[in-house]
Amino acid sequence: MATTLYGLANCDTCRKARNWLKRFDIAHDFVDYRDVRQSPETLVEWKEKLGGWEAMVNKSSTTWRGLPPARKTPESDAEWKLLLREYPQLIRRPVVVTDDGTVTQGFSDNGFKKRFGIG
Repeated sequence: MATTLYGLANCDTCRKARNWLKRFDIAHDFVDYRDVRQSPETLVEWKEKLGGWEAMVNKSSTTWRGLPPARKTPESDAEWKLLLREYPQLIRRPVVVTDDGTVTQGFSDNGFKKRFGIG
């Protein structure tokens, strides 16, 4: 199963997830979504699989807190897509996508064990 981990190269949680995948010999690609901006279609697909725009966004981040109030209340898919393409670091990380179409977000040892069938 092909696995792609999306996140930020300097993110501690992404590093932990990448190290976990290496430790369990799970081949994966890493994409820094600040360097490789995801298409609007990809963002919509993630939104649908992760439970909506609100579930995708890290509202405790310094980036979110620094946004003007008007940017914190997107009212349409178009506004959300624009916001997340402009500020990809707002996306909770890591986003893990496997070629079977499964998309998950975040990292925990137990969560990854369940996700990858490590018992």
